[in-house]
Amino acid sequence: MEKHITAPFSKEEAASLRVGDYVYITGTLYTARDAAHARMYQALAEGKELPFNIEGNLIYYMGPSPAREGRVIGSAGPTTASRMDKYTPQLLDLGLGGMIGKGKRSLAVIDAIVRNQSVYFAAVGGAGALLSKAIKSSEVVAYDDLGTEAIRKLWVEDFPAIVVIDSLGNNLYAIVAP
Repeated sequence: MEKHITAPFSKEEAASLRVGDYVYITGTLYTARDAAHARMYQALAEGKELPFNIEGNLIYYMGPSPAREGRVIGSAGPTTASRMDKYTPQLLDLGLGGMIGKGKRSLAVIDAIVRNQSVYFAAVGGAGALLSKAIKSSEVVAYDDLGTEAIRKLWVEDFPAIVVIDSLGNNLYAIVAP
Protein backbone atom coordinates (compact mmCIF):
# COMPACT_ATOMS: atom_id res chain seq x y z
CA MET A 1 0.00 0.00 0.00
CA GLU A 2 1.24 3.53 -0.74
CA LYS A 3 1.26 5.99 2.14
CA HIS A 4 2.42 9.56 2.70
CA ILE A 5 3.79 10.49 6.12
CA THR A 6 5.33 13.54 7.76
CA ALA A 7 8.49 13.24 9.83
CA PRO A 8 8.86 13.38 12.74
CA PHE A 9 5.88 11.15 13.43
CA SER A 10 3.99 9.67 16.39
CA LYS A 11 4.04 6.11 17.66
CA GLU A 12 0.43 5.82 16.47
CA GLU A 13 1.46 6.73 12.94
CA ALA A 14 4.37 4.26 13.09
CA ALA A 15 1.92 1.59 14.30
CA SER A 16 -0.27 2.20 11.22
CA LEU A 17 2.56 1.26 8.86
CA ARG A 18 2.86 -2.34 7.70
CA VAL A 19 5.72 -4.31 6.26
CA GLY A 20 5.81 -3.83 2.48
CA ASP A 21 4.12 -0.40 2.51
CA TYR A 22 5.58 2.06 0.02
CA VAL A 23 6.02 5.29 1.96
CA TYR A 24 6.75 8.82 0.82
CA ILE A 25 8.23 10.87 3.65
CA THR A 26 8.04 14.65 3.86
CA GLY A 27 9.67 16.56 6.70
CA THR A 28 12.85 16.34 8.74
CA LEU A 29 15.37 13.49 8.62
CA TYR A 30 18.70 13.38 10.43
CA THR A 31 21.69 11.59 8.95
CA ALA A 32 24.11 9.59 11.07
CA ARG A 33 26.53 6.81 10.28
CA ASP A 34 29.04 4.78 12.29
CA ALA A 35 31.25 7.57 13.63
CA ALA A 36 28.31 9.81 14.58
CA HIS A 37 26.58 6.91 16.34
CA ALA A 38 29.75 6.17 18.31
CA ARG A 39 29.89 9.82 19.43
CA MET A 40 26.23 9.87 20.41
CA TYR A 41 26.70 6.65 22.36
CA GLN A 42 29.70 8.17 24.16
CA ALA A 43 27.76 11.36 24.91
CA LEU A 44 24.97 9.31 26.51
CA ALA A 45 27.50 7.28 28.52
CA GLU A 46 28.88 10.58 29.87
CA GLY A 47 25.41 11.84 30.78
CA LYS A 48 25.38 14.45 28.02
CA GLU A 49 22.49 15.33 25.73
CA LEU A 50 22.29 14.19 22.14
CA PRO A 51 22.93 16.84 19.47
CA PHE A 52 19.27 16.77 18.36
CA ASN A 53 15.94 15.74 19.87
CA ILE A 54 15.39 12.18 18.68
CA GLU A 55 11.80 11.91 19.91
CA GLY A 56 9.75 10.64 16.94
CA ASN A 57 12.52 11.53 14.49
CA LEU A 58 14.07 9.38 11.80
CA ILE A 59 17.77 8.73 11.31
CA TYR A 60 18.81 8.12 7.72
CA TYR A 61 21.98 6.04 7.59
CA MET A 62 23.67 8.06 4.86
CA GLY A 63 26.84 10.00 4.17
CA PRO A 64 26.41 12.16 1.07
CA SER A 65 28.90 12.84 -1.64
CA PRO A 66 29.78 16.53 -2.24
CA ALA A 67 27.01 18.59 -3.81
CA ARG A 68 27.36 19.55 -7.45
CA GLU A 69 26.81 23.16 -8.39
CA GLY A 70 23.19 24.17 -7.94
CA ARG A 71 22.32 21.19 -5.73
CA VAL A 72 21.85 21.08 -1.94
CA ILE A 73 23.49 17.67 -1.62
CA GLY A 74 25.36 15.09 -3.66
CA SER A 75 24.44 11.46 -4.09
CA ALA A 76 22.53 10.38 -0.98
CA GLY A 77 22.17 6.60 -0.96
CA PRO A 78 21.63 4.47 2.15
CA THR A 79 24.39 2.82 4.18
CA THR A 80 24.21 -0.75 5.50
CA ALA A 81 22.15 -0.50 8.68
CA SER A 82 23.66 -3.42 10.59
CA ARG A 83 26.77 -1.33 11.27
CA MET A 84 24.66 0.76 13.66
CA ASP A 85 22.95 -2.19 15.39
CA LYS A 86 24.98 -2.00 18.62
CA TYR A 87 23.79 1.60 19.17
CA THR A 88 20.22 1.38 17.88
CA PRO A 89 18.29 -0.27 20.75
CA GLN A 90 19.36 2.49 23.17
CA LEU A 91 18.33 5.23 20.71
CA LEU A 92 14.97 3.55 20.12
CA ASP A 93 14.43 3.29 23.88
CA LEU A 94 15.07 7.06 24.07
CA GLY A 95 12.28 7.75 21.57
CA LEU A 96 13.77 7.45 18.09
CA GLY A 97 10.83 6.98 15.70
CA GLY A 98 12.68 4.92 13.15
CA MET A 99 15.57 4.47 10.79
CA ILE A 100 16.17 4.40 7.05
CA GLY A 101 18.95 2.26 5.64
CA LYS A 102 19.55 -0.93 3.73
CA GLY A 103 20.00 -4.51 4.80
CA LYS A 104 18.98 -6.76 7.65
CA ARG A 105 18.85 -5.85 11.36
CA SER A 106 19.80 -7.84 14.44
CA LEU A 107 17.28 -9.51 16.73
CA ALA A 108 18.11 -6.91 19.43
CA VAL A 109 17.12 -4.10 17.03
CA ILE A 110 13.94 -5.87 15.95
CA ASP A 111 12.98 -6.39 19.62
CA ALA A 112 13.61 -2.67 20.30
CA ILE A 113 11.51 -1.69 17.27
CA VAL A 114 8.59 -3.71 18.65
CA ARG A 115 9.12 -2.54 22.24
CA ASN A 116 9.08 1.11 21.15
CA GLN A 117 6.52 0.98 18.32
CA SER A 118 9.10 2.16 15.83
CA VAL A 119 9.76 1.29 12.20
CA TYR A 120 12.69 0.45 9.93
CA PHE A 121 12.52 1.64 6.34
CA ALA A 122 14.72 0.65 3.43
CA ALA A 123 15.80 3.06 0.74
CA VAL A 124 17.00 1.63 -2.54
CA GLY A 125 20.74 1.08 -2.55
CA GLY A 126 22.48 2.28 -5.71
CA ALA A 127 19.87 5.01 -6.26
CA GLY A 128 21.63 7.79 -4.34
CA ALA A 129 21.45 10.31 -7.20
CA LEU A 130 17.72 9.73 -7.53
CA LEU A 131 17.13 9.86 -3.76
CA SER A 132 19.02 13.15 -3.52
CA LYS A 133 16.32 14.81 -5.64
CA ALA A 134 13.89 14.46 -2.72
CA ILE A 135 16.26 16.35 -0.41
CA LYS A 136 15.41 20.06 -0.48
CA SER A 137 17.82 21.32 2.21
CA SER A 138 20.79 20.01 4.17
CA GLU A 139 22.71 21.52 7.07
CA VAL A 140 25.35 20.07 9.37
CA VAL A 141 24.08 20.19 12.97
CA ALA A 142 26.79 18.22 14.82
CA TYR A 143 30.23 16.66 14.51
CA ASP A 144 31.32 18.79 11.53
CA ASP A 145 34.84 17.35 11.88
CA LEU A 146 33.50 13.99 10.68
CA GLY A 147 33.00 15.30 7.14
CA THR A 148 30.46 13.17 5.30
CA GLU A 149 29.70 11.34 8.56
CA ALA A 150 28.64 14.55 10.34
CA ILE A 151 25.05 14.68 11.53
CA ARG A 152 22.95 16.57 9.03
CA LYS A 153 19.42 17.86 9.27
CA LEU A 154 17.63 17.27 5.99
CA TRP A 155 14.31 18.58 4.74
CA VAL A 156 12.80 16.05 2.34
CA GLU A 157 9.72 16.01 0.13
CA ASP A 158 8.23 12.67 -0.89
CA PHE A 159 11.36 10.73 0.00
CA PRO A 160 10.64 7.14 -1.15
CA ALA A 161 11.11 4.22 1.25
CA ILE A 162 9.68 0.78 1.96
CA VAL A 163 8.64 -0.49 5.40
CA VAL A 164 11.00 -3.41 6.00
CA ILE A 165 10.32 -4.00 9.73
CA ASP A 166 7.06 -2.70 11.15
CA SER A 167 6.13 -1.98 14.76
CA LEU A 168 4.81 -5.53 15.17
CA GLY A 169 8.16 -7.03 14.19
CA ASN A 170 7.06 -8.23 10.77
CA ASN A 171 10.23 -8.41 8.68
CA LEU A 172 10.18 -8.17 4.90
CA TYR A 173 13.62 -9.79 4.68
CA ALA A 174 12.32 -12.85 6.58
CA ILE A 175 9.22 -13.04 4.37
CA VAL A 176 10.95 -12.61 1.01
CA ALA A 177 14.28 -14.38 1.64
CA PRO A 178 13.97 -16.58 4.74
